[in-house]
This record gives sequence, structure tokens and C-alpha cells, in this order.
Amino acid sequence: MGLMCGRFAVTTDPALLAQKIQAIDETAAASSGDKDVAGANYNVAPTTTITSVVKRHTEPEDESTRRLRSMRWGLIPPWVKATEDGSPENKGPLLINARAEKVTTSPAFRSSAKSRRCLIPMDGWYEWRPNPAADGKKASKTPFFMYGVDGEPLFMAGLWTTWRPPGAPKDHAPLVSCTIITTDAAGPLAEIHDRMPLSISRDDWDRWLDPDAPVDEGLLRGHGDLDRIGVREVSRLVNSIRNNGPELIEPAEPEAEQAGLF
Repeated sequence: MGLMCGRFAVTTDPALLAQKIQAIDETAAASSGDKDVAGANYNVAPTTTITSVVKRHTEPEDESTRRLRSMRWGLIPPWVKATEDGSPENKGPLLINARAEKVTTSPAFRSSAKSRRCLIPMDGWYEWRPNPAADGKKASKTPFFMYGVDGEPLFMAGLWTTWRPPGAPKDHAPLVSCTIITTDAAGPLAEIHDRMPLSISRDDWDRWLDPDAPVDEGLLRGHGDLDRIGVREVSRLVNSIRNNGPELIEPAEPEAEQAGLF
């Protein structure tokens, strides 16, 4: 199967999230009213501006603190060339996911894995399970939503970096982008897809985010909050990126009722 975690849902406002996890909210200044960041988004797609949790220093010698920052989903390594208009050249696949097994060795990710690790908060993510083809027709896929059964957000391991056009002055605002790390699916999730986002448990957040420590290989091999992730079939409304609302994460109606959607 291909990469997974190409769509997710997040409904917690950054300001509330910052209070909840004792973080400094730096998204407001960066977003300047960016609707992608502020409101609930039930159908987050690649290249969307999303909220990420990092730990950074204000001064070199002070203690690093948790911060919420706005980032573009789809990592753009610093060495990517610029186009004539000064935007990054986007050849090759969009780096929305990074395999946990390769983040420390892949040229695209290893620099970020050293000191630019982040957490991507979400209510849950969508995945599509292929159905057997019938009567020679193309096999359809059934969408599922994987979510925190306790109603609390899940925090997925990610990497981030900054990109500037070559020759740009140091005060040129960088493009900050991120990727979500994936690992082998486990438990009931393996019946939906062979990969899943790598979740990080609350007790391990600071260990994962610590900008002064090397990446924790144990966390890369773990499954974090697997025990609090539930699965439910949802409506095919999620198939279209144009749809966005709480109905996308509701349990699916019987097949007969969904048939009239498309």
C-alpha cells in the first residue's frame, strides 16, 4: 500500500490547546487571521497550514519551552531549489509523511530528526480500506476515522524545517513546513491500512520535543497511545476535499443510504 495519513481532523482552537498543554501560542502572530489555523477543520489536506507543537529556546542558555507554531503540511527541505518567482521548486512527491524507520538516515529528514522534532495535534485521521472488486468494476474504498476514544486530542510525531530562497536576507520570513511520521500499523488498525501515524504519549512529549537531545530511538519504534485509539467507519463525504464539517467524523449510515451521495 502507499503512504498513509493524507487527511486528518482537528477541532481544538490553538489558544485553548496552548492552555491545555502549557504552551506559548505563537500561531496568532504567524497566521494573521489564517482561517486554516484558527477554526475547526474536519478535512485537513496536504499543503494546509496546521498547528504544531515544538520546544525551543528564547535565549541560547535558557530552558526550552513548549510553543505552538503554524506550519505548512508537506516538508520542504532547506536544499530545495527556488523557482523564478521565489517559491520552492516542487518536483517529486509531497513529503507529508516520513517513515519512522528512515527518518535518521533519509537526506530529506535526518537533519530535522536531530533537533527539529514536533508534535501534530489532531482529533484523528482518515484511512481508506480497499473493498474486493465486484463484477469487474474498479474496487471501491471504505473510509474510516481513527480517533482518541477518551475525546482528547492525539499527538503525532512530526519533523519540521525552514526554507528560504537562496540568497534571501536573514530577516526574510522562512517557509516553515512539517511532516507526520508513520510506523507499522498495529492492533485493529492493521486491518484498515499497513501504516499509521506515530503517536507520542503525554509522558513522552518533552523527551520527543527536546531540541538539545538526540532523537529517542525507542519512541520511534513504539506505538505511543495505541491503546486509546478507536476506529469507526465514516461517510464517503470525506472523499471530497470540498466537504468539511462534523458530519465527516460521524459513524457511517448504512450503505444503502450512502449510495445516493455520489
